[in-house]
Amino acid sequence: MGIDSRDPAATEAQLRQELAAVYRLVAHYRMTDLVFTHISVRLPGEDDHFLINPYGLFFEEITASSLVRIDLDGNVIGEPRSRVNPAGFVIHGAIHAARQDAMCVLHTHTLAGCAVAAAASGLLPVNQISMEFFDRVGYHDYEGVALNLDEQKRLVADLGAHDALILRNHGLLTVGATPARAFLRMYYLNKACEIQVAASQLGELVLPDPSISEHTAQQLVGDAAGDDFTDDVGYDLAWAAMLRMLDRTQPDYRD
Repeated sequence: MGIDSRDPAATEAQLRQELAAVYRLVAHYRMTDLVFTHISVRLPGEDDHFLINPYGLFFEEITASSLVRIDLDGNVIGEPRSRVNPAGFVIHGAIHAARQDAMCVLHTHTLAGCAVAAAASGLLPVNQISMEFFDRVGYHDYEGVALNLDEQKRLVADLGAHDALILRNHGLLTVGATPARAFLRMYYLNKACEIQVAASQLGELVLPDPSISEHTAQQLVGDAAGDDFTDDVGYDLAWAAMLRMLDRTQPDYRD
């Protein structure tokens, strides 16, 4: 699903359009924080170059051509008048450098995500949506605004082999082999947080047995054995539907 920048056939133009679509979708689903937070994608080739948003644009303003090419240290490549927020790439750069499979890194400061990130319980398996992340999300303790390069190794260690990370007292982060996969993972991680916040206001929570949560997680992430249910095309269909929506309502994202 989506364009994998490890594919030799992937082009920068294709990745620009797909990443711009993710920025627009994050705005559409109200997961933005003004001009802050970031989504980055690795470009094909051996240069360790990435695309990221120019500092100062709303996500709803991002287009394919407005994305900025940077290196692993966050330096702008070939566009001297473009500006990026270097603090944001401290987190992204660390993960891109450590995880070659993390082609896209997406970070948010949503209300529900920040609330769960501050809860001692962390993310709970309160709903089927939540169970995709059962024992499959890392936690990173807060160390202040992400400006300290020494924090990078601890952040990478806390993410481990997971595709989702809860940044304590900060927000949410997901990674994916494509921008589409990172976005859909964030959509459901944030939805899980929204459900938990809402359910927590109703009183004591009913949680399934951990064995059921694990079984459901295996079903949802596609690593279940035997005849267990997996949906290999659902995310592809959902992503195609979202692109159709953008093409109807915000076609300039491809510009």
